Amino acid sequence: MSAVCVTSLSFAYRTRPVLAEVSFELPPGSLTAILGRNGSGKSTLLRCLAGLLPVPPGTVRVAGRDLALLSHRERARLLGYLPQFHQPAFDFAVEEVVLTGRAPWVGLSPREEDRRRAREALALLEIAHLAGRPYTELSGGERQLVMVARILAQDPGVILLDEPLSHLDLCHQVRLLRLLGEFSRQGRTVVAVLHDPTLALQHFHGQLYLRQGRLLAPPGPPEAEFLSRIYETPVEVLQSATGPVVVPRGAGQEEGP
Repeated sequence: MSAVCVTSLSFAYRTRPVLAEVSFELPPGSLTAILGRNGSGKSTLLRCLAGLLPVPPGTVRVAGRDLALLSHRERARLLGYLPQFHQPAFDFAVEEVVLTGRAPWVGLSPREEDRRRAREALALLEIAHLAGRPYTELSGGERQLVMVARILAQDPGVILLDEPLSHLDLCHQVRLLRLLGEFSRQGRTVVAVLHDPTLALQHFHGQLYLRQGRLLAPPGPPEAEFLSRIYETPVEVLQSATGPVVVPRGAGQEEGP
C-alpha cells in the first residue's frame, strides 16, 4: 500500500488554476523533494496533501485512507506539516510549543508520556537547551528546528515540510538532512519542498518536478536540458564526489565582447 497516493489532483484559487491533473504515488519510507520555480504550485500541492486546502474525495489517499473524508484529529495522527512561516499567538516556552504536537493523542491534559516525547524530540534535534526559552525570542533558524521537533513529538507516519532548510546555517542543514534520512530508514515518509536542486538530488530518493502547476518527469536521471526547462533558466549539471551539482550556466563568468 502506498503511503501517499495522488490521483488527478487539480486546484485553483477562485478562478486562478494552480495545479492541473497531478498524479503520483509514494511508498512508505520514501524521501521525496518537490522542485520547481516560485509560483509553480509546490506549496499549494503540499497544503493539499496536508488537508489544509479542500480536495475532492478520491484524489488524495494517505496510508490507504481518503484524505477528504478524515476528521482533523485523524489527519493529524497520519500527517505532520511544517509551513514556511509560523507566527506564534502566545509567548509560550519552547517545550510547550513542542508539546502542542501531541494534541492528536492527548485527552483533557498532557500526560507524562506526552512530555517525555516532547523532551526526546528536542534532544534529537540537539536543542534541549532551548526548552525553557520563550519561542518568540528565538532566531529564525531556532524556530525552524523547534517546529520540526513539534512534528517529531506528533509522531506521524507522513511528514510534509515546506522549505525546512530555510533560516538554517550549514551545520543545521546537514544535521536536519541526516535526520530526515533516518526517518526514512525508520519507515516514515518524508515530502519536502526545496529550492536547492543540488540538495534534492544528493539527499533525497526521488523528486517531483512542477512547472506551471503540472507534474513533469525526466526520461532518466535529470539532465541540464530538463532542469533548465523546469527552472526556465539555463543550468549545468556537474558531477562531484558527493553527487550531482546544479549551477546556473555561466554563473560568476563575465560575458565576452
